[in-house]
Parts: sequence; structure tokens; C-alpha cells
Amino acid sequence: MRASSIISAVVMLVSSVSASNDPRECEVCMKVLQEIRDTIPKDKQKHKPSIESAMGDYCARDTNSAKERKICYYIDPIKRDIAQPFSLGMTVEKVCKRINKANPEICAVKFPVKTEKLDKKDLSKLRVKQLKSILLDRGVECKGCVEKEEFIKKVQDTEHLAGADEF
Repeated sequence: MRASSIISAVVMLVSSVSASNDPRECEVCMKVLQEIRDTIPKDKQKHKPSIESAMGDYCARDTNSAKERKICYYIDPIKRDIAQPFSLGMTVEKVCKRINKANPEICAVKFPVKTEKLDKKDLSKLRVKQLKSILLDRGVECKGCVEKEEFIKKVQDTEHLAGADEF
């Protein structure tokens, strides 16, 4: 009895660690915060007002993608909460995970999966869950799709929607 409870606890711990190591988790947040950190001079990286100013300057750029603008929308009201760990030298990954606890939508923002250069054989290597995610990012439903081949065909048919902006 005791051994089975220990084994189940270990299994839950391993599954939670592997689930949190998704390479796409918080990818947009980490990219934005890293670019902000790169714009701050070394002598100002511990100065909170400079960090907040750099966030404002980054978010005011016209060249940001829709996903980056969405992250800016989320981080604008909490600049001070982000500047604090930034000034202490915390990594961008840890900062994103920390602010994700307050606002789970931050890590939900992901870059779209690039499929324009993928052949059908490459798409067939993806899981159905990933194909559904691609279609969801494009705002397309695959009603009546049951087989994996049907999802692959729908992904290929909606290729023109891959670069559509949200805003």
C-alpha cells in the first residue's frame, strides 16, 4: 500500500515536470522580455524606472507582431511587478512563469506553427492534437473530421490563413 502511494507520487511528479517543459510554453513572453532586456544598457539593468521605460518603448514600436502586441497589452498594467524581478537579474523564463501565475493568459500566447514548407509526409508526422491546434490558431473548425488524413487535408486547404493577424 505504502509502496504504491510512493510510486504514484513519483509518477505525478515526473508528469508535472515533463508537462511544464513544453518548449512553446511562454515562448512569446520570453521573446518579448528578452528583447526588452537586450535594449537596456548594462548600467541601467538594476534601475526599475529604466526597465519600465524600456518596456514602454518596446511596446510602442510599430514593428511588433500581433502576438508581441498582445503580450504588451498584458504586461502594460503590471510593469512594476515585472521590473522588480528584472532588476534582481531573474531570467526571462522565471519572470514569465511568475507573472503567468497572476495572469494565465500570458503563457497561452504562442507563435503560430509554420506549415507552409511542410509536405504532406511531414504533416503526417504531427499528432492529431497538433493538427487541431494549427486549425484552432487559424480559426477553422474541422467539422466531421475523424481520420488524421482529413485533418491534414484541412490544414493544407487553409494554408492561406496561416499568416493572418489577430488585430
